[in-house]
Amino acid sequence: MIEFTQKILRAVSFDKQLFQKELGKALKWITDAEEIQKFQEWCIVEFGAKYPKVISKAFAKKNLMVSSVK
Repeated sequence: MIEFTQKILRAVSFDKQLFQKELGKALKWITDAEEIQKFQEWCIVEFGAKYPKVISKAFAKKNLMVSSVK
């Protein structure tokens, strides 16, 4: 499923709002901490230069959600 999400993010990366929306949707269903870490690393490598704030904000929000559940 992560591969599909990566494909979607590549397809919508031309538009900041679409990218942010799809990234948020992807992070809702990823629950495994190791998968989240790998996905975050991939996002930074692929889109870190273009959308650094969007990525950091989305993953910070996800980390807060995961921390509050524990």
